[in-house]
Amino acid sequence: MTLAPELAVTRWFNAGEPLILAALRGRPVLLHAFQMLCPGCVAHGTPQTQRAFELFKHSDLQVIGLHTVFEHHEAMTPVPLEAFIHEYRLTFPIGVDQPGEDTPIPVTMQRYGMQGTPTSILIGRNGNIVHHGFGQQSDMALGAIIAAELANTPG
Repeated sequence: MTLAPELAVTRWFNAGEPLILAALRGRPVLLHAFQMLCPGCVAHGTPQTQRAFELFKHSDLQVIGLHTVFEHHEAMTPVPLEAFIHEYRLTFPIGVDQPGEDTPIPVTMQRYGMQGTPTSILIGRNGNIVHHGFGQQSDMALGAIIAAELANTPG
């Protein structure tokens, strides 16, 4: 198992304070990486993440969206992202991935070795990566993975 790298976020939406993985240890974390101009993210990934957020809101699952821009940088700034979040009624916390230095690939995307968007990553209670899925994933399969980790109580 691999310890999940810390997030590199420049701005947060729907979060009272920055979310830090080390501080969330002991809770499972669903990390959903997306781009607002990614058709698979808009049609499937972000709605799926919103459903997971609502379905598991009474559990200790922490859902985090990560807007990780690796193309069309000029079009996907925080101002249109804020409108996107509002229009699609996304209520889970969303961080903006820190731009990479001398590369179009953002920092967190690099740290996790993401292939693109949408990407769903489940981080276990112990901080290790339990699931790393690229592309469209079945609601049932992702829900089963989340439920299994939620059942994995500490102690």
